[in-house]
Amino acid sequence: MLIEAVDLVKTFDKKDAVSGISLGVREGEFIALLGPNGAGKTTTVNMLSGLSKPTSGRIYYNSKPFTAEDISLKKQIGVVPQHNNVDRDLTVAENLRVHCKLFDINDEKKAIERALEFSGLTGHMDKTADKLSGGMKRRLVIARALLHNPRVLFLDEPTTGLDASVRRNIWDFVRTVNKQQGCTVILTTHYIEEAEVLADRVIIIDRGKIAAEGRVEPLKESVGRAALDIYTENGIETLHFADRQEAIHKLESITDEAKLRDVTLEDVYIKITGRRIDV
Repeated sequence: MLIEAVDLVKTFDKKDAVSGISLGVREGEFIALLGPNGAGKTTTVNMLSGLSKPTSGRIYYNSKPFTAEDISLKKQIGVVPQHNNVDRDLTVAENLRVHCKLFDINDEKKAIERALEFSGLTGHMDKTADKLSGGMKRRLVIARALLHNPRVLFLDEPTTGLDASVRRNIWDFVRTVNKQQGCTVILTTHYIEEAEVLADRVIIIDRGKIAAEGRVEPLKESVGRAALDIYTENGIETLHFADRQEAIHKLESITDEAKLRDVTLEDVYIKITGRRIDV
């Protein structure tokens, strides 16, 4: 197991933001921590990446205890925060060069060229960061986090605020990081589709605890394969069925407006928590 967390707790002002989370991540996996804002996703990632010290609990990398002071282990980690914390007055290349200095990267020129090519930013290397689009800034932040060839990349809400087309471009970029570079990726998101499209395994976090976890399809099948959204005077009532034929049979007896669709991860979340993800 590349990463193992045991009974992680993080308390702020006598209130638990994370309350006893335990999880494991295998080498090369793409994990999505899915849940609404305030669920404890970012706090969990901050502890796993050494940015925040757990109130209690243990973290292991390759069975070795991990602490924020362990520089050798931290060099194996790349972190992409929620916000684009690039230096707006520096060029793309200069932002990468600063990171090279901080991580004491020997062949700086080669590392920067590789990062620029991989991220598709070679043609923008001399632009100052404040002239980049939102999607390009996000690519720069991710490319910067990959400069020192980390074994694991933490992505905290990487596509928040981006429009749908740019979001999908970032998805392709992140998927390439995982599949072609073999980098283990841990993503936090409140976007259902993002977790479904990208993740090998989804961990649903609700109110600081793990509510469910597993591969996407088995999680959805635990609810059913087909869903009927029935539009009534009191709102939308959703029914789940083992297959589409059962749903169609039920649909024939419904007089209200209704929509037949496939089950999604949101159905799983609603079944577990009793509410929708509030984005």
